[in-house]
Amino acid sequence: MVSRRSLLGAPFWAAVGMNAAAQAHQDRAGQGSPAPTAADQLPIASGPFQPSVESLKTYQTPAWFRDAKFGIWAHWGPQAVPRSGDWYARFMYVPGHPHYAHHVKHYGHPSEFGYKDIIPLWKAEKFDPEALMDRYVAAGAKYFVSMGVHHDNFDLWNSRHHRWNALAMGPKRDIVGAWRDAARRRGLRFGVSEHLGASHNWFWPSHQYDQFWPKLGVDYDGADARYADLYHPKHDEPYKGHETWYTTSPAFHQIWFNRVRDLIDNYEPDLLYSDGGIPFGEVGRSLIAHYYNSNIAKQGRLEAVYNCKALGSGEFYPEACVQDVERGVMSGINPRPWQTDTSNGDWFFADDDKYKTAPDVIRMLADIVSKNGNMLLNVALYPDGSLPLESQTLLSDLAQWMGTNAEAIHGTRPWAVHGEGPTETASGAFNESAAYTAEDVRFTAKDGALYAIVMGWPRDGVLRIQTLAEESALAPGSIERVEALGSAESLSFERSRKGLEIRLPDGLAGQAAIALKLRGQGLA
Repeated sequence: MVSRRSLLGAPFWAAVGMNAAAQAHQDRAGQGSPAPTAADQLPIASGPFQPSVESLKTYQTPAWFRDAKFGIWAHWGPQAVPRSGDWYARFMYVPGHPHYAHHVKHYGHPSEFGYKDIIPLWKAEKFDPEALMDRYVAAGAKYFVSMGVHHDNFDLWNSRHHRWNALAMGPKRDIVGAWRDAARRRGLRFGVSEHLGASHNWFWPSHQYDQFWPKLGVDYDGADARYADLYHPKHDEPYKGHETWYTTSPAFHQIWFNRVRDLIDNYEPDLLYSDGGIPFGEVGRSLIAHYYNSNIAKQGRLEAVYNCKALGSGEFYPEACVQDVERGVMSGINPRPWQTDTSNGDWFFADDDKYKTAPDVIRMLADIVSKNGNMLLNVALYPDGSLPLESQTLLSDLAQWMGTNAEAIHGTRPWAVHGEGPTETASGAFNESAAYTAEDVRFTAKDGALYAIVMGWPRDGVLRIQTLAEESALAPGSIERVEALGSAESLSFERSRKGLEIRLPDGLAGQAAIALKLRGQGLA
């Protein structure tokens, strides 16, 4: 390892003694490329979309996404290996963080055993995408999203531009391709997520060193030029939060464009997710225009969905994409379709983790769908690709509930209001917790029917919905029939100026949420 002291006053490449072969590899990877300004550096498929804000704002969300409502995500890769949770590749280089302590204890000091050495340990030896996809379909998923590349700069596909990829090392398998084939065989829409944009600055700690003995001043392995295409070349642009989430390096902008375009062109996803705002200005807008245009050329019409966030750095135009809210929801009915992304546990598997249960997920899903949103749920996987018991239980419980109540979710649209009751989740990212009660009701509508999803069991077995009171301006029509999904029996109800009272059958008690179907003239 090279001491930090040897870098002072000397060019980085000279100090680490980068050989000609390594330099040539970096040049091929685009690390030394000039700023991408010419059209041949940002090639986009011909079509109606151009890399301008005005052009991208003409985007319209396809019907399949609006109908789907629920997708499952495999946020899974080498960072699952230590079984310690999210952002391991970064925090294993940060003394004082639990990931650093775990790494030193189990693998050794990061100057001697770095993240590059974790990657070969990810074998995915029990990964069975066909069996997993069967479970995801049964649980009600209408689309599936594979991790493409996380901030760890490791591509999970047969990457043309990056030697650090899953076909070349680790599982030595095209993970994205295997997920895609399994999803499409079952009629699911397929998506990929890219978190690469933030990687350049996010990985900055890998170039640092301990500030205490016995390794004081000894660089971590990220400073070794042989691995600069994984950890990125040495730079003085640390990640300090979402304000500096994206680098200003034009060379890396070109790398990002080349690799994500490779992912789009070779796997033709229906959905592309970026972990942040649109990256890198014109570069990112060019990539989106290419994605939309190439999708139109293949599908005959625009079927592509691009997710980005109004969070941190990067550009955000709600008309140009489908907004994603990480671990959070929106307040009220949003006029544009949107998406929550969340996980049943940590983003990567962690021992002793706390997991969401089926009632947690179902009630959150009902709230999201009532507000014109979708839920994209990561279901945690072990490093080997098998399901932890908590994930198995969740999928089984979701399958049971969806088998009866999916009609109130899939293919629906928001009603006049999203719901009623005392519980309202705060709007925005990282605000997903809510303790719903039997007084909380969420509404959806489809094919002339109104669905009321009740978040618990009333103590006396009588549901009272004030929004549907007689002479209500929101529901001026008549209510002719009320039934619980899964049963053809008509339920007893009474409508007055105080509200609609429905006597619920005892057999519905204990459900995570009770979905009722209401019909009548002018109701929906």
